[in-house]
Amino acid sequence: MNILVINGSPKGNNSITLQTVLYLEKLHPEHSFEILNAGQRINGLRKDFSSVLPMIEKADLFLFSYPVYTFMAPSQLHEFIHLLKKQRIDLSKKFATQITTSKHFYDITAHRYIQDNCNDLKLKFIKGLSADMEDLPLKKGQKEAKEFFDYVLWCMNHNYHEPVYESVPDTKPVLSTTITPQPIKSDKEIVIVTDYEDNDSLKAMIEHFQNKLEVKSRIINLNQIRIDGGCLGCFGCAADGKCIYKDKFDVLLKDEIQTKSAIVYAFTITDHSMGPLFKRYDDRQFCNGHRTVTMGTSVGYLISGNLSKEENLRTILEARANVGGNFLAGIATDETNPDAQIDELASKLTYALEHNYVQPSNFYGVGGMKIFRDLIYQMQGMMKADHKFFKSHGQYDFPQNNKGKMLMMYLVGFMMTNKTLKSKMGNKMNEGMLMPYKKVLDELDKN
Repeated sequence: MNILVINGSPKGNNSITLQTVLYLEKLHPEHSFEILNAGQRINGLRKDFSSVLPMIEKADLFLFSYPVYTFMAPSQLHEFIHLLKKQRIDLSKKFATQITTSKHFYDITAHRYIQDNCNDLKLKFIKGLSADMEDLPLKKGQKEAKEFFDYVLWCMNHNYHEPVYESVPDTKPVLSTTITPQPIKSDKEIVIVTDYEDNDSLKAMIEHFQNKLEVKSRIINLNQIRIDGGCLGCFGCAADGKCIYKDKFDVLLKDEIQTKSAIVYAFTITDHSMGPLFKRYDDRQFCNGHRTVTMGTSVGYLISGNLSKEENLRTILEARANVGGNFLAGIATDETNPDAQIDELASKLTYALEHNYVQPSNFYGVGGMKIFRDLIYQMQGMMKADHKFFKSHGQYDFPQNNKGKMLMMYLVGFMMTNKTLKSKMGNKMNEGMLMPYKKVLDELDKN
């Protein structure tokens, strides 16, 4: 069998993820593994994609191999997939799967992104392997990799794969053309980050949104700024937050975007994501490391496309806000009744700015930050900027350090397992648990 390994890592052969693939190659000399370093070669492939077409035609199985970057695959792999789709090759008889390495921070959304795009390409998709970065040197990790690939081969022999769904074409209502601008009532400023070129719908949405705002706004179009490439995963910024690229994108990010009162992202859905250019922008924000430098800032989205059909993308947008400590004021699309959606987003953002409103994190944010907390604490020697930020912002909130609560739970546990004490307590356990809450309510009655 011919296996085409589509290596999305910008590090090429030095990719940690690729080492798992090489391990499988040694276990299966009866199969042919051909490695395409798509992430490392993306600049050349952008100019000439024809050189890899024979590899694609020959493959029986596409094995996507990549590290998880910013909730998804690296921007270089996004662009490769975009270029592959443009070829309009019939891939319906071929299989596909994936291997990722990460610390399991939103590996689920990265995997779903690849699966959705494989569905567009009519590939027969088999669920992939999400490994920890440090799994392969362990016997457990080796066993899991071997068993995963055995499962893939078994699925291919039986023609088992995920269902292939037909994509639904976009339908876009017409926006109102004349909107009277609202008077500016605040000195706060919203920045609108977009990548539109000749997209009339997205441009019209932005204009409508700006006219409904009662605060100042400015547009930063990613097509008009210099971004020399996607994140290289080199960790050159780990100590001081300074990116090795000389395009000064990190300066623009810190001075012109992250200092604003609110950030609105405006894009057209492309390949089940914000598109390759926006993904490059997202990945390059790693110059901030894992620091939630915009927490407290409100965010919103103006989206052209059928967002209601994009479950994974909706999850990513909500999760990003939660992990970052941002208030997600809303998402306006041109799917249905865009005028009302845009008006509502403008109104909610104005309220959030006036009242400094931020919602507490849900599972997306709490779970994501616990992964970051443990990761940075272990890697503090290298990720010095992250460690300093986490320490100064009280983000090392290890619950096991609360020894008083642990002792209390031992006492409660003893009382609950002692039949005599348990029968005497009756309902006093619930009453005791409610005491702190009752105190809050009683304080209101006094006032």
